[in-house]
Amino acid sequence: MESLRAQDPQVYEAVLSESRRQGTQLEMIASENFVSRAVLEALGTTLTNKYAEGLPSKRYYGGCEFVDQVEELARERAKHLFDADHANVQPHSGAQANMAGYFAFLKPGNKILGMNLSHGGHLTHGSPVNFSGRMYEVVAYGVNEADGLIDYDALRDVALRERPDMIVAGASAYPRIIDFEVFGDVARECGAVLMADIAHIAGLVATGHHPSPVPHADVVTTTTHKTLRGPRGGLIMSREEHGKIVDKTVFPGIQGGPLMHVIAAKAVAFGEALEPEFASYSARVVENAAALAEVLMNRGLRLVSGGTDNHLLLVDLRDRDLTGKDAEEALEAAGITVNKNTIPGEQRSPFITSGLRVGTAALTTRGLGAPEMASIGEWMADVLSAPGDRSVIQTVRGHVTDLCDAFPLYPEVAAPPVA
Repeated sequence: MESLRAQDPQVYEAVLSESRRQGTQLEMIASENFVSRAVLEALGTTLTNKYAEGLPSKRYYGGCEFVDQVEELARERAKHLFDADHANVQPHSGAQANMAGYFAFLKPGNKILGMNLSHGGHLTHGSPVNFSGRMYEVVAYGVNEADGLIDYDALRDVALRERPDMIVAGASAYPRIIDFEVFGDVARECGAVLMADIAHIAGLVATGHHPSPVPHADVVTTTTHKTLRGPRGGLIMSREEHGKIVDKTVFPGIQGGPLMHVIAAKAVAFGEALEPEFASYSARVVENAAALAEVLMNRGLRLVSGGTDNHLLLVDLRDRDLTGKDAEEALEAAGITVNKNTIPGEQRSPFITSGLRVGTAALTTRGLGAPEMASIGEWMADVLSAPGDRSVIQTVRGHVTDLCDAFPLYPEVAAPPVA
C-alpha cells in the first residue's frame, strides 16, 4: 500500500488501523468473514476501470472481451457450486439481489409473506422501514416463541389464508436448519412464487452442510461474503425459464454498470468454494458453533432454540439485567466483536435489544477450532457475568491478545511499515 501511503496518508492510516483491529480482535459477527489474499488482489485490479453494462457478449460498450471472460467464469462457477440452472453475478449486495427477485416476479402492491424481523428475518423481507415493506403488502410468519423454531404449521395456515404472491424463505438470525422443501410445498399449495434468501448459509448450502433451496425455489438470492467467504456483493440464481427476466431486472431494471473487479473476486471465491478444503472448512464452522454453544449453555446463558445447527447462535439476555447493547460493548472492550440483535418476543428497541448474535465463520477461517471456541465461550461468559468489572475485561483482553497472536491474520498488511 505504498502508493496509498504516499498519496493519501489519512486514508492509509484508517485502512491500516482497520487491518490491525481485525487482526487483534476476535471477529464473531455472524455476517462477516475474512477473504483470501487472492480475493483481496482481485478486488484491487484494473478491472475497476471498465464499464461493462449488459452481459457477456451482449455489452453496450466496446473493449469488454476480457471482463466477459471473468464474468462468464463467475457465472459458470456459481451454477456449478449450487447446481443452479441460471446465475447472475452482478448484484452489488444481497439487498439488491432481493430487490431483483421482487421486481422480476411482482408488481408494486403485491403481497409477500416474509419472516418477522424480530424472529430472525431480514429488513428486505418486508420491514416497514425498507423498500420491501413500502412497495408491497406484507404479512409475516415467525418462530414458535416457546422453542425458537419456525412454526411450519402456522406458516402454512397464514399462507393459505393470505394467499401471498411471493413467499420469502430465509433469515439473518436463525440458528437452525430451514426446511426449504416445506416452503416449496406451501408455496405451490397457495400459488405463490418462492424466493429463498440464503445470504447467511450460502457456504453451508454449497458444501451440503445445509439443505439446498435450489430444487424447491423459483429464485435464490445470496450475498457472496458471510459463510461463502467471498467479496462483499450479491448473487441471484433461478430456474432456466426465469433467467431472462432476472437478467433484465438486474440490468437495466435496478442497476447500471457492474463492478467488474468485484465480479472477478466473486469468480475467485467461487473457485475456492469448489475445492475440497472449503467443504472441510464449512464442517469446521458448524462444529465450532456447536462447541461454542455448548460452553455458553453450560455457563448458564440461554440460547434461542437451545443451540445451533449452522454458523450462528443467538444469546437471550432477558434473564439478566443486561441489554444487547451493553453486552456488545462489554465484549468489544474485551476484544470480542459481536452484534446486539433482536430475539423472538423482543420488547426493546433494535438499537438496544435483548440479545446477541454470535458467529464462527470468520474465526474458523483464521484457523481456530473447537478447543479455542471452548476458551472463547468461557471468556464471553466471564464478561457477560460481570460486564462492569474492568479487571475481568482486562483479563479477557489479555487472553484474546495471546490467541490472536497465535493465529495471525494478514500479518504483512497489518504490520507497521518499515521506517
